[in-house]
Amino acid sequence: MATKCGLITDSFKVVKKARRRGAQEKRPTPPPQKESETETVREEELQKLRQFDLDWRFGPCTGIGRLQRWERSKLHGLNPPEEIRGLLLKTHSDPKYKLSLWSEYPL
Repeated sequence: MATKCGLITDSFKVVKKARRRGAQEKRPTPPPQKESETETVREEELQKLRQFDLDWRFGPCTGIGRLQRWERSKLHGLNPPEEIRGLLLKTHSDPKYKLSLWSEYPL
């Protein structure tokens, strides 16, 4: 049996779709939704606190709160950033600010 080798278009009919007039016009993309300014500030503050949690120069952070860790590192002369202390004192009642990055994991 001889088989015929050729292009795939030899076996299947080529179908071209008709172009629509409206499809060629590009619609302007809507502007991205802006987060409220307070949400972006909050995210930036939480990011700074996460970086503080991950910085081992100030000692371990498991089992204690962020402010306790800051005070302990200050007591031992490790020079923690004053910005972190001010941020923690300003938002001491919010658990997202108070507890470290690792607080959700069991010891």
